[in-house]
Amino acid sequence: MAKIKVKFACTECGTESPKWMGKCPGCGAWNTMVEETETVVRAPVGRTEAIRTKEKARSIIDIESGREPRISTGLTELNRVLGGGLVPGSLLLVGGDPGIGKSTLLLQTSNQLASQGLKVLYVSGEESVRQTKLRADRLGALSDRLFVLCETNLDFIEEAVAEADPDFLVIDSIQTVYRPDVPSAPGSVAQVRECTAQFMRISKGNGVATVLVGHVTKEGAIAGPRLLEHMVDCVLYFEGERHHSYRLLRAVKNRFGSTNEIGIFDMTEDGLREVTNPSELFLSERPLGVSGSSVVASMEGTRPVLVELQALVSPTHFPSPRRMTSGIDHHRMSLVIAVLEKRMGMFMQNQDAYVNVAGGVKLDEPAADLAAAVSIASSFKDLPTKPYDVIFGEVGLTGEVRAVSRAEQRVKEAHKLGFKRVILPEQSLKGWQPPDGIRLIGVKTVAEALKAALE
Repeated sequence: MAKIKVKFACTECGTESPKWMGKCPGCGAWNTMVEETETVVRAPVGRTEAIRTKEKARSIIDIESGREPRISTGLTELNRVLGGGLVPGSLLLVGGDPGIGKSTLLLQTSNQLASQGLKVLYVSGEESVRQTKLRADRLGALSDRLFVLCETNLDFIEEAVAEADPDFLVIDSIQTVYRPDVPSAPGSVAQVRECTAQFMRISKGNGVATVLVGHVTKEGAIAGPRLLEHMVDCVLYFEGERHHSYRLLRAVKNRFGSTNEIGIFDMTEDGLREVTNPSELFLSERPLGVSGSSVVASMEGTRPVLVELQALVSPTHFPSPRRMTSGIDHHRMSLVIAVLEKRMGMFMQNQDAYVNVAGGVKLDEPAADLAAAVSIASSFKDLPTKPYDVIFGEVGLTGEVRAVSRAEQRVKEAHKLGFKRVILPEQSLKGWQPPDGIRLIGVKTVAEALKAALE
């Protein structure tokens, strides 16, 4: 017997409720609960059918192990984020703000794969075939192995995939695709869930590497149910500042590689250009000999990146001083300021403090603590920092400087860019030999670091 069931689902996070609510209980968004209907088929009472599987359970020792084959995308930065290249049969989800360059990146990747002799099918549900051709002309992505289709009906897309038999499939975007047998509008929770499940079956069954483009909410998360991110093999976020030309590709989930790697691209008139030396890009506009500015060596996966960390400390006329950060954790900044007040005797309760990572980069590792402390102290005392110093280290609550990982790679990156000194934790000096031409200053406390950096 078939029964019509009515439920309400949140368009932001996918939380389901039997009744309508003004505020979603899952994510707290207002006016996002929409009505959905589904047909529930119940088997007659007393009749049960056994579910049989084709494969039997095997001992993990008897299973042959081997490395997954990889397909190079032709873009070094994208290969790094994916863990070495595309895995056949994998399902990827790419999210990002509107106009950030997701379609441009995937069209360039499709062209690179087509130029290697692979067959690529690019399905666009938001642009016509002629619009896609105009973008391809601008990017120079013209290949007879690259096929373009403008379709949103899932049944027709399946027929096109079966006919073309591609090696690489792009769906732009998953929110525009719909299944005719699902009684919901395109982009709804039910449609996104069912269409993604069908593309997963196509990808795994045919060995086609498939990329789904997903819209994002105003908070920056991928729209739709959270189940969407659990179903795919890899979740990539393409992000960047509107006022900067470069873009960051970051993996938040990857079953075939690390989630700490980032890829950096520069948006130009001819498309996205790979940035092979991001440190030089982030330090290109750095002022020399000013207070409140320091250079920190951060690790993004296995890649060391040097960025400028700026601080501004100014008197406030309000009873509660302001603490604002951009690109660094607000709580880490409060910790550093508390250490400077308690251990260094800097009275900052009547001072506003602003910390910014130049270029819109986000630093999420404790190694930036020491550089933040030096920048804040430099601005508070109005003493300029040394222009050719690189600083990194974790700051503890007692004012000690703790060791961080991969100190050798950070120092080599600083030496490659022409820096003369590196202020780092003393414990990080053990077990490796520094390159010639650069001086290393090991410190145990914040007081020693400030003395070396500001005097």
